[in-house]
Amino acid sequence: MQLDFAKLGGLVPAVVQDAGTGDVLMLGFMNEQAYAETRASGQVTFFSRTRNKLWRKGEQSGHVLRVKEVRVDCDNDAVLLRVEAVGPGVCHEGYRSCFFRRLDADGAAPIIGERTFDPAAVYAANASDRKGAKK
Repeated sequence: MQLDFAKLGGLVPAVVQDAGTGDVLMLGFMNEQAYAETRASGQVTFFSRTRNKLWRKGEQSGHVLRVKEVRVDCDNDAVLLRVEAVGPGVCHEGYRSCFFRRLDADGAAPIIGERTFDPAAVYAANASDRKGAKK
């Protein structure tokens, strides 16, 4: 089966779902190379639209996503990645899921999730670890 990367200019949306709980953890985008890397490595790799490059989830935080199952939608232009989330959270703001706010009818967006880690500590510690590492 071939995914249709042409519809969105070379990208497909990738919904990430916890394979155990069914919770939606995040949404990212994949180009053909990110999809191939995900399939080959078993860890989720995305294409960053803002940085214009591949990035593997967990490369900074250590909170990786191990692929358990890949599903494709009926139009072959989106994927659902059912994963095992390794680490306390997926969101770069410190939550288990990127979907930690509820949008109310009045436009308010109260936080409904609890922080599971301190993002400043996680990203600062990992950034300093990489500074001393030789590549």
